[in-house]
Amino acid sequence: MGGFFRDRRRITRAVAVALAALAVIVLLGVVLLVLPGLIVDHDLAGGHLAAADRLNAVNNVRTTLLQTVGGAVVLFGAYATWRQLRVSQDGLSATREGNITDRFSRAVDQLGSDKLDVRIGGIYALWRIADHSDRDREAVVSIMAAYLRTHLPWPPQEPAVPAAEVSINAVPPLETRAADAQTALTCLGVLYQERRPEWLNVSLTDLRRADCDGLWLHGVNFDGACLEAASVYQVNLSKASLIAANLRHAELGTSILHQVRCLQADLRGARLVKADLRSADFSGADLREANLRKARAQGAVFAGADLRLTDLRGCDLTETDLIEARLEGALASDLTIWPTGFDAQAAGVVVTADPGIEPDNLLPAAALTRRVPLLQSEPMHGPSASAN
Repeated sequence: MGGFFRDRRRITRAVAVALAALAVIVLLGVVLLVLPGLIVDHDLAGGHLAAADRLNAVNNVRTTLLQTVGGAVVLFGAYATWRQLRVSQDGLSATREGNITDRFSRAVDQLGSDKLDVRIGGIYALWRIADHSDRDREAVVSIMAAYLRTHLPWPPQEPAVPAAEVSINAVPPLETRAADAQTALTCLGVLYQERRPEWLNVSLTDLRRADCDGLWLHGVNFDGACLEAASVYQVNLSKASLIAANLRHAELGTSILHQVRCLQADLRGARLVKADLRSADFSGADLREANLRKARAQGAVFAGADLRLTDLRGCDLTETDLIEARLEGALASDLTIWPTGFDAQAAGVVVTADPGIEPDNLLPAAALTRRVPLLQSEPMHGPSASAN
């Protein structure tokens, strides 16, 4: 029965094609044989021409009509070719999307492998997909953030991971103890230059001794995360959130922390040399023994912050909010710029010689393996901070 209907449809299509071809032939015959004479007679409006002249006029009209038909055929052919190209492109796009979807699914499956090299391969596969597919970039960035949150929770929950109270000098660099997580962090920080999605959650993650150098972490949520002794050199952290984050001994030299939120953060011993801290909020933060030499902190908020023993030599604190900030023993020089009306001497600041030009950190990766010195100060915020 099925064969009968197929044969019937085939015959019907053949008849339709034959009728269409016959109609085109009849139409061309009318246009080229009948229409020219009618046009000439219409133009003469009852006048008379010699037979030879009338024949020439009819031939001229026929030539014009033939050229018109030829042009129409050419245009139709061009349109048909364009349509065929569009169909072919749509087919190629559909095939490409299908291939990307398959590769995406396989790469995500690899992230769940118990083998480190397979997981790293999955991360690089997703990274490559994001480089070639703008539509998938946002999803890949979100997956990398989720990967960090689930594989590096803070405080640590796995017995094989260094405990929160372990000295940072006993914690290996992230690229050594969790190479897959370091790769995911790097992937996230490279792809996030497009800032999609606009808000990325990497809060409560264990990023001790992580390598963030040169990454783009604009607006990322690091609330409650531990970046102790991390190398965050020349990083864009504008408008990022680091509320209650642990940044002890972090290398933040020349990084951009414009409008960053570091409320209640622990920055003891952190290096923020020549960092951009404009309009940043360090309310209630612990900055004891931090190095802010030559930092630009115009309009920053240090209300209630602990700046004791902090190095502020050459720091620009124009219009900075220092209400209830503690500055006993903080170092300043004649190049330190204070808010209008601020009495540094009354606040207990020690004025000393300026160290001069601050050299750039040519080997920022050394921050990952350097032994950090013991802090003279105790944590200000109690048990949430780990011991040195």
